[in-house]
Amino acid sequence: MMITFDRRLFLAATAGSLVAARAAAQRREGSAFADTGPVNPLVRQRADAQIFLHDDGWYYMTGSVPEYDRLVLRRARTLAELSTAPERILWRHQASGPMSGFLWAPELHLIDGKWIMYFAAGPSGGGEDVFRIRTYAVVCDGPDPMRETWSVLGKFQTPWDGFNLDSTVFTHRGTRYFCWAEREPGIDTNSNLYLAPLASPLTLAAKPARLTVPTLDWEVHGFKVAEAPAVLARNGRLFLTYSASATDARYCLGMLTCPDDADIMNPANWTKSQEPVFTSSSVTGVYGPGHNSFTMDEHGRDILVYHGRDYAAIEGDPLFDPNRHTRVQRIYYRGDGTPDFGIPVGNGPLPDRLVPAFGPQGFLMHGGDRVRIGNGAITASQFRAVPGRAGGGSEMLVPIDAPDHCLAAGEDGQVRLAPIADTPDFQARAGFVRDTGGDGEVRFALADRLDQYLQHRGESVMVGALGAAGIAGATFRIR
Repeated sequence: MMITFDRRLFLAATAGSLVAARAAAQRREGSAFADTGPVNPLVRQRADAQIFLHDDGWYYMTGSVPEYDRLVLRRARTLAELSTAPERILWRHQASGPMSGFLWAPELHLIDGKWIMYFAAGPSGGGEDVFRIRTYAVVCDGPDPMRETWSVLGKFQTPWDGFNLDSTVFTHRGTRYFCWAEREPGIDTNSNLYLAPLASPLTLAAKPARLTVPTLDWEVHGFKVAEAPAVLARNGRLFLTYSASATDARYCLGMLTCPDDADIMNPANWTKSQEPVFTSSSVTGVYGPGHNSFTMDEHGRDILVYHGRDYAAIEGDPLFDPNRHTRVQRIYYRGDGTPDFGIPVGNGPLPDRLVPAFGPQGFLMHGGDRVRIGNGAITASQFRAVPGRAGGGSEMLVPIDAPDHCLAAGEDGQVRLAPIADTPDFQARAGFVRDTGGDGEVRFALADRLDQYLQHRGESVMVGALGAAGIAGATFRIR
């Protein structure tokens, strides 16, 4: 360990730094590494996931099961607890008839005081017949969807009575809308997106608007698909994400955008992103991300919910590969207010972005092995805390786009990105303990040198004893 241990400067530091060091030491001595937030995959083998935080304080989650034979629901007080929450079977497919085959993509909504779950279903019998998919709904007979009885409400009525699925419901400016995917006669696609106001849970109040038809290269790989709409209302606009192409590693998210004061039933008011906004990542090992929904975490921060596999190669029809797992990650926004989803963050605890609490504007980020405070791609500023190889409650800060590297102090104290090694010297330079304060503040001290802090001086990032800025130069906020 070559970093200077400056005890005189350490003893002259502020009282806050002593408190931070003491707290860090207590954690290092008394507790193992733990993370109480969500860990990806959040729920295994649950595709087409919908998660929402209801007014009753519960997170509700539903999704397609690999057998496509039942509708399920779970709830928990936190996002993380959904992974182990008990799951209730609300309804099973029927023995015969139009709802006797596969059940797809359920979504739960509270409409006029009634819990309603929309889903797509087809008949049994094998062959192409099972893909004669239509949208149906079941309804709960009481206020608690986890305890009361569910029964069939009926079939949703669309103008063409064609292949349709993936419905969602949202309210905008006092009007409740229904958005879904359907194959329209005379259009050579597998599905397009449609929007209309609701008259009742099963009927439309107006002729639907066709919002988009898949025509771009990334929308037509394998199949010509626009499906699984989800709406996020932020920053004066409606952002409508959708899934495109085949359900293998080519599956991806597109996005439509409309000013929230425009007529959303006019397709001309919607602008389509010309490139996908979320795609597979071989770096983080998540493939076919899609069929998303939106929710918020316990701190009110926007969360993207989606499914994805841990591998790209699939034998046979990808719809029958069971390992589309439910995943979650933070949503960030560009300067113009549009969402930037980054890339799938990969398996493990959710990564953080760190900004100086007192100092230059920007994020802790890397470019190659250089580490600095600055601005740039979200991916380069997302770091995951993983257990230090030496144990003892220490953690390493690992970028999601270089999972075999972590932040480490050099002999000169400068912090760089370096390949993770198991040697005691490396672990001494890369193992940190954190002290978390109010307002999302956090500090990192070397586990073996509690007076040596991760800190910034301008754009530079180093590890060392506190300088003239005191503890302020070593304080970051989580974003």
